[in-house]
Amino acid sequence: MDRMTALETFVTAIETGSFNRAGQRINISQSAVSQQIKSLEQLMGHDLVVRSPKGVRTTEAGQIVYDRAQEILRNYNMMGDDVEALFQSVSGTVRISIGSYLGKLLVGPALIDLNSRYPELDLVIRLEDRLVDVVAENYDLAIRTGQLGDTSGYARKLATIDTMLFAAPSYLERHGIPTRPGDLEQMKFVQFNETGGDMRLALRDGDGTVDVAIPVGLSAASPELIIHAVLNGTGISRAPLLMIEDLLERGEVVPVLPDYPLETKDIHIIYPSRRAMTRTMQTVVTTLRTALAQHPSITLMRSANDA
Repeated sequence: MDRMTALETFVTAIETGSFNRAGQRINISQSAVSQQIKSLEQLMGHDLVVRSPKGVRTTEAGQIVYDRAQEILRNYNMMGDDVEALFQSVSGTVRISIGSYLGKLLVGPALIDLNSRYPELDLVIRLEDRLVDVVAENYDLAIRTGQLGDTSGYARKLATIDTMLFAAPSYLERHGIPTRPGDLEQMKFVQFNETGGDMRLALRDGDGTVDVAIPVGLSAASPELIIHAVLNGTGISRAPLLMIEDLLERGEVVPVLPDYPLETKDIHIIYPSRRAMTRTMQTVVTTLRTALAQHPSITLMRSANDA
């Protein structure tokens, strides 16, 4: 008995609810369907299906086999796709959405270099600081930092990134330098892409965390505008170290509560579906991972499969 074929036949019978319809779908006779499922039952040592005038349903053992068989068949098909991808060319159009600061500082230059190395590759890169619908907007992948909300598609955690609280020296001169998390409650927060209210932050304190609510004084959906507001002395804000390290070196901004570091933020890669990646997509994702790994404030997930 070909076990993969038997599993496929069994899954098809359960999906269609009929030996006859299963045979029609996979182009074999009803008796062949019955024989393959009987052989599978003998192999498992238990009845897997119950047939009635209303159709075919699984037994308790059959449900376990059905669930596992779906996963086995999916992995088997993906294995074939991955092998085939080895012999494909890096070509075609790949539409990518990336947050602006990652795109400008790390990922964008790497993708431009990739595009120059593969003449048949056409990259469409959009830098945008909003949650995109990768399905409705026809993206092949998106890279986003922080909370994903109700975004469509299939997200995998790609990396984590260090962030910090910072402010302009002029703001701290007027309002005082915080020495403990509770001091932040008397200050104004410049928040990215939110609308008023309080900003809740979790700061690490030894082995635990301290939650603080900070009044939001200004919200904007532009990293550049957030930086401008902080430099203007509007309040304190939070940003990836990658985005403000030059300002820190020049003394234009300073860390706030460096002894109480913030939790890291997640970087996710979002695909329209779980389908197996072509060689082109694998090459693009590898390039993205390599670019992100260049900065010490970014920690990649250990396994390439996490991408």
